Amino acid sequence: MSASFWRAGCWLLAALAGAPANAAPAEFNVRAFHAAGDGMALDTPALQGALDACAAAGGGRVVLPPGTYLSGTLHLRDNVELHLDQGARLLGTTNLAGYEPFAGVRESPRVPRDNWHRGLILGEGVTNLTLSGPGVIDGQNVFDPRGEEHMRGPHLILLAHCQNVNLRDLTLQHAGNYALLYFHSDQVSVANVTFLGGSDGVHFRGTPEHWNQGLSLTHCRFFTGDDGIAGHYLAGARITDCTINSSCNGIRVIGPVRDFEVGGCEFFGPGKYEHRVSHRTNMLAAICLQPGAWTPAPGFTDDVRLHDLTMKAVTTPLHVSLRPGGTAGRLRIEHLRATGVYRAPLSVESWGEPTFEDVALRDVQVEFTGGGTTADAALAIRKPGADARPLPVWGLYLRGVKHLALDHVTLTTLAPDARPPFVAEDVGRLEQQATRFAAAP
Repeated sequence: MSASFWRAGCWLLAALAGAPANAAPAEFNVRAFHAAGDGMALDTPALQGALDACAAAGGGRVVLPPGTYLSGTLHLRDNVELHLDQGARLLGTTNLAGYEPFAGVRESPRVPRDNWHRGLILGEGVTNLTLSGPGVIDGQNVFDPRGEEHMRGPHLILLAHCQNVNLRDLTLQHAGNYALLYFHSDQVSVANVTFLGGSDGVHFRGTPEHWNQGLSLTHCRFFTGDDGIAGHYLAGARITDCTINSSCNGIRVIGPVRDFEVGGCEFFGPGKYEHRVSHRTNMLAAICLQPGAWTPAPGFTDDVRLHDLTMKAVTTPLHVSLRPGGTAGRLRIEHLRATGVYRAPLSVESWGEPTFEDVALRDVQVEFTGGGTTADAALAIRKPGADARPLPVWGLYLRGVKHLALDHVTLTTLAPDARPPFVAEDVGRLEQQATRFAAAP
C-alpha cells in the first residue's frame, strides 16, 4: 500500500467518524423557552418562540413534555415537528382575541382573511410539517356568538397551500369548529389520530383550478358532532381502516373527487357527541357523495371505490347524487354489510343531463328496518336536498346510469314494507346476477 493511499484512507475514516449517520434532529423543549405548562399562564409566546428557533436552526422537533399549555394561535414553520409527549395537553384559550386568521396567502386562489379562517394551529405555505403525539390538542369547545350559526369558533388545525403534512398518534378534541381544515394542500397523511366532539373531523377544500393532491387517512377514530370526513376537489385519497361515528354523515363529499378509495372502515350510530345546531345524535348517511349539493362545484367525479365496509344504524349506507354541471365516470361498491338502515334506500342518482358512466354493486347485503306504508309507496320522487331523504322505494334507487351491474346484492327488511324494493329510471344497460330482494306485499 502506498503512503498516499494510506493517508487518503485515514482521512476518509476520520471524516466518517466526525459525521455520525442518522443523527437525531435537533430538539427544542418548550420549557427551555419558559413555558409554564400549568394550564393557567398563557404560553403562546414560549411555544411560538420554540417553533421559530427550531425553524431558524434548519428544522427539528419542538417537544411539549407533560403539562397543560394554554395558548392562542401558533404559526407552523417549514421542516418542524410539533410533538406532544404522553401527558401533554395543548389547550386553546377561551379568549377569542387570542386567535388569528390567515394573514392572506399569496398563492392563487387566495384564502380570505376573516373570522371563519381562524385556528389554534395555523400553517400557510408550509412544507414538511408534522404534528405528533401521543398527547392531546383540546380546543375547549370555544364558541363564538358572532360566528357562523352564532356558535362556530376557531378550528383546531388550519392549513393552506401546504406540502407534505403528517399528523400521527394524537387526540384532537373539542374543536370550536373543524378539527383539521385544509385548503389547496398536497400529500396530507393522518394516521392513528382520534377525533372527539367538535364539528367536522377532517375537511378538505380545493377549487376547479387547484385540486388537493394525495390524502392518506388510516387507522383513525372519529366521534364527531358533524361530518366525520368532508370536502371537495381531492385527487388520490385513501381512507382505510377507520372507525367513524357521528351525529351527521360519516363521509360527505360536496364536490368532485377522483381516485377516491374508502376501504375497511366501520360506520355506526347514534353519535357519541350531539350535533351542535340541532342537538340530535342520530347518524345520517354512512357515505354521502353529492357534488354541488351546497354550492356549484363543476368537475368530473371518477374512479370511486368503496369496499369492505360495515355500517349500523344509519339513514342509508350510501347516497350519491349528481347535480347539473357535474359529471361522473366509474363507481364501485363492493363487500358492504349494513344493518339497521332506518330512513332511505341506497341510491345513485343523476339529476342533470350527464349520467353516471359505470356503476357496480358487488357482494352487498343491507338490512332495512322497513315498515313503509301504502301512503309512503305513493310519495312522489323529489330531487335530493343536502341529505338522503325518504323515497317510495325501500331498498335501491338508481337514476341516470349508462351501465349498471348488480352482482350478489341482497336487500331485506325487518318489518314488512309496502314500497317496492328496487326502482331504476333512465338506466341504459342493467346486468343482474344473484340479486335478492325481500318480497313486496
